[in-house]
Amino acid sequence: MVGVLSFPQTTIGKKVIMAISGLIWIGFVAGHMFGNLKMYTGAEHFNDYAEGLRTFGAPFLAYGQALWLVRIVVIIAIVSHVWAALTLKARNLQARAHGYAEHRKLHANAAQLTMIYGGIAILIFMIYHLMHFTLGVPGVHPNFDPTDPYQNVIIGFQSYYYIPTIIYLIGLVALAFHLYHGTWSMFQTIGLNNKTYDGALHGLAWLAAIVITLGFATVPLGVVFGLLTL
Repeated sequence: MVGVLSFPQTTIGKKVIMAISGLIWIGFVAGHMFGNLKMYTGAEHFNDYAEGLRTFGAPFLAYGQALWLVRIVVIIAIVSHVWAALTLKARNLQARAHGYAEHRKLHANAAQLTMIYGGIAILIFMIYHLMHFTLGVPGVHPNFDPTDPYQNVIIGFQSYYYIPTIIYLIGLVALAFHLYHGTWSMFQTIGLNNKTYDGALHGLAWLAAIVITLGFATVPLGVVFGLLTL
C-alpha cells in the first residue's frame, strides 16, 4: 500500500501520470474538435448537438450531469498533468543545481524546448476560451446568447476586428507543438519507442497534432472567409 502511495512521487510515477492525463486530454480535444466541425452542418444541427451534450444520458442522468462528469475528469487530468510537469521540472533543476560548464541542447527540438512555455500559453488560452464561449463574459464576447451557440461562435470570431480569431490561431500553434511532443513522450513512457517503430510513432504524433489543430482552425478561418455565416 505504501509503495502504491509513494509511486506518484517517483520520477517514473510522475511520467506515467503525465502520460495518462495527456491521453485523456488528447481524447478530449479530439472529441471537442469533432464537435466544433458540426458548425458546418448549420445552426440548427450545431445547436442540437450543443444541447445534446447537456441531455446526454437522460433520463438516467439529470440535465447537464454527463457534461459535468466529463468536465470533472478533464479538470482532474489537467491539474495532475500540471502538477507532474512542474514537480518533474523542479526535480530536474535540483539535480543540476550547480549547472553545467557548457550547456548544449543536443537532440532538442522546438516542441521540447517550449513545452513549459507552451503549456502556460495553453492554460491562458483555455481561460480565455471559457470566458469567451462558455461563460460569455461581457467585454470578451460582445453578444453572448446561452440558447444559441452557433451565433455565439460566429459573432465571437467576427468581433473586435477579428482579434479573437488571431488569439485562437496563436493558441492552436502552441497546442500543435504540445500535442506533438506530448504524444511522442507518451509513447516513450509506455515503452513503445524503439529503432524499428520510431519513425512511425513520430509520424503518428505529428498526425495527431496536425489533424486536431487544423480541425480546430477550420472554424475561425471559416468565419473569416465567409464559409460560416449567420
